[in-house]
Amino acid sequence: MRRGLAAAITGLVLLAGCTDRSEGAGALLPTDRLALPQIDPAGYETLLAELRGSPVVVNFWGSWCGPCVEEAPDLAAVAREYEGRVQFLGIDILDAREPARDFIRRFDWPYPSVFDPTGAVRDALGYVGQPITLVYDSGGELAFEWNGAIDADRLRREIREVL
Repeated sequence: MRRGLAAAITGLVLLAGCTDRSEGAGALLPTDRLALPQIDPAGYETLLAELRGSPVVVNFWGSWCGPCVEEAPDLAAVAREYEGRVQFLGIDILDAREPARDFIRRFDWPYPSVFDPTGAVRDALGYVGQPITLVYDSGGELAFEWNGAIDADRLRREIREVL
């Protein structure tokens, strides 16, 4: 009986290790910038842990948000400038996937976003409103936070601090 139970547990562990974790909460960073896998607060923490070793810029946004539209071109430009040195991640909140995908295409964001339809991740972190931009150092520590539209010069300055 114990041998059967141990074999079943081993099988489940191996199966879990072989699943595609690119979709959904707790997943690895999506490789398709338009995939928009859903994420929750626990999944966000898991994703940040997986990104340790590289600075990370996280931006909470919505396709319906005026200030998000204002900052979108700057985010795209700075993400391209720091490609390979800084990981950018968008968190689309309180939105629907198709308008979000249209937004990503419109501003030609080169980085992936995840989908948080209720704003649970933002709320769990204690923020209100959007956009919100967070910069984490390579050790995963929050180094900078900005509420409202961020401009390219300010974002570059904060990124240089964590490189």
